[in-house]
Amino acid sequence: MSHDPTMRTVSGMRPTGPLHLGHYFGALKNWVPMQDSMSAFFFVADLHALTSDYADTSRLRGFVHELVLDWLAAGLDPEKSVIFQQSKVHEHAELGLLLGMITPVSWLERNPTYKEQQQEITNKDLGNYGFLGYPVLMAADILLYRPKWVPVGQDQLPHLELTREIARRFNGFYGSVFPEPEARLTPAARCPGLDGRKMSKSYGNGIYLRDTMDDIVPKVRGMFTDPARLRKSDPGNPDVCNLFPYHILLSSPEECAEIREGCTKATLGCVECKKIFMRNLETFLEPLHQRRATYTPAQIDEILADGDKRARVEAKATMDIVREAMHL
Repeated sequence: MSHDPTMRTVSGMRPTGPLHLGHYFGALKNWVPMQDSMSAFFFVADLHALTSDYADTSRLRGFVHELVLDWLAAGLDPEKSVIFQQSKVHEHAELGLLLGMITPVSWLERNPTYKEQQQEITNKDLGNYGFLGYPVLMAADILLYRPKWVPVGQDQLPHLELTREIARRFNGFYGSVFPEPEARLTPAARCPGLDGRKMSKSYGNGIYLRDTMDDIVPKVRGMFTDPARLRKSDPGNPDVCNLFPYHILLSSPEECAEIREGCTKATLGCVECKKIFMRNLETFLEPLHQRRATYTPAQIDEILADGDKRARVEAKATMDIVREAMHL
């Protein structure tokens, strides 16, 4: 890649199943243009998947392939960015261990996600060291590539700030090794699930990037809209409708204005509104499905093997500096 090496970004996703529209509009849509303007590293965070899904790893390898295929379908290009698997670059685990030596436990216990997920996820035992310490591994994932930018949503800012604090503490002990990465805020994209809750694999309420229209039509037909609008003759409120946020993402501003007017004046029914959504969704998904069809499992393996090799070069260079600074 011929980008300025100081303009580097790094990000990853856990391989826990197929990606849905929320993943695309919340992250991938912003990743794709980054690979054209800066040196971009995107990793499959399979070690992070173990923090909560350690009890059954039988589907992990399949999920890794599925995740990369979703990325390629969405427009990530292995010629423009480094696409790799976290566990294949052993320096992630090594730096995670070393950063763990200097990270106070109190910093991890105050992590808001740690508390929230322990309360929300009751079907798994999250009292493990790996789950408590995952922000340290996340800091290692980022700092290993010494990026200038990390693409994050507003809700992920505390995680990045913790990475910056760990970098600051390391530099205080051992000298200026790590630049403190800056947030590249991604625009908020509201993607509610089909049932009104957050779109989530665990709720089974999502529209997936790999879904065909045969999969999608029954999902959208059963989708919640404005709960107060029982008949077409009832005026609706797009601001409480589960479907309207998708028109904002997929329809033109002019079409959104027409839909809002038709809904509030009761001239456009929910059935017709869903048909417009499905038409625009099909247009959006078509190029993704075409790109997906061009890759074989062997090609995915090749892309990962090449990305792993390229990531290791950068990771080893950083660890040489870290080891020297720590007198190891």
